[in-house]
Amino acid sequence: MSDDLWIFSEQNLHEQLKTALFTHGFYTVKFYTADGLLSKIKTDTLSEFYLYPSGGTLRDSSFNLVFYDSQFDTYRGFQPPHVTR
Repeated sequence: MSDDLWIFSEQNLHEQLKTALFTHGFYTVKFYTADGLLSKIKTDTLSEFYLYPSGGTLRDSSFNLVFYDSQFDTYRGFQPPHVTR
């Protein structure tokens, strides 16, 4: 895991979810972006994203799908942190 939780990785997403706000069915997280896309390196731009655990999808501020992984999908066994807190 990177020391910088805003560099996109699955591990950093898991870490952010531990304290992320959960409202209206999604978590709000932040990651660095480059040209509007998730970045795996530090950039000057930090953007909000929304993880919907009921489908394992991460969406940008316009709610466009930018990432899917079954490890974040409740239908595939993901246990959302807000349920276990």
